[in-house]
Order: sequence, then C-alpha cells, then structure tokens
Amino acid sequence: MLDIPSISALVAAIGVLIGVVIAVVELRNLVKTRQTDLVMRLYSTYGNEEYSKAVNRYLATEYRDYNDFVEKYGPIVSEAPVQVAFRMVCMFYEGVGVLLYRKLVNPDLVYDLFSVKMFWEKMRPIAEDTRKRFNEPRIWEWFEYLYNEMQKREQRLGHTTVNCKSID
Repeated sequence: MLDIPSISALVAAIGVLIGVVIAVVELRNLVKTRQTDLVMRLYSTYGNEEYSKAVNRYLATEYRDYNDFVEKYGPIVSEAPVQVAFRMVCMFYEGVGVLLYRKLVNPDLVYDLFSVKMFWEKMRPIAEDTRKRFNEPRIWEWFEYLYNEMQKREQRLGHTTVNCKSID
C-alpha cells in the first residue's frame, strides 16, 4: 500500500515527465516554425522586384553552350547585367541548397515554393563548363544538390503538379 510520501513522490515524478513531454513537443513546434519562417523569408526575396527582374533577364537569355553564353553576354565574372542576374539567381539557389543540406529548411516547403528545375537545367551547361575552366568542381554544387534533391522528391511523389483538392 502506498503512503502519502510515496503518492506525493509519484505525482511529482509524473508531473516532471509530463513537463518534459510538453517541452519536447514545444521544441519540435518551435523548430518547425523557425524553418517555415526562414523559407518564407527566402520566398519574399524570391518574389521581390530586384530578384524578379534578375530572373526575367536571365530567363530571356538564349545560348547553346558556355562559349555562346560568354560571347553573347560577356565573361561570367563581369558586371554585365545578364551576368549579374545570372549570379543572383545562382547564389539564391546555392544558399537554399546549403540550407537544405544542413537540414535547416523543410524540403517539402522548398519543393512546393521554388521552381528549381527550370533554373538548374538552363544553367547546367554553364556550371559544368565553368567548373572545368576554373578547375573548381565545387562551383554551384549546392544549387546542383538542391536540384537533385527536388528531382528525387518529384519522383517519389510521382507527379510534377499538385492537385489542389488533395491538399489537407
């Protein structure tokens, strides 16, 4: 039979256990909230006027390969408007790729919000040739990582578009 001190110790232990469970749940929610906040701040950059102009400028480029790109728009490291736009787009996705690799952003949110595929596929030939020319295999590696992870996610989900009626 339990006496009063035993019951009081049991109640205290249960109280501590409940407190720990609540703290863990709250911590998980805080991490999700912070990740979501980070992605949404990135998304606001993605939609701002300066970045939108850079995207439009870059997407309007037409080239066959690295040499054609440089011939039409100037050296990769120049201050030519297309090159600046190109670097802005690449740097944005490079940063998102690092955050994804470090598990600091939710991959589902990244997949849902950012159009990675068209940008990487457009710049892939330039990235690959730049790596060779500068003997630097890490150039835009996180952008490529981001693309590969989003492709895996797309294959796993088995679709490229979302049926809005299926979202909970």
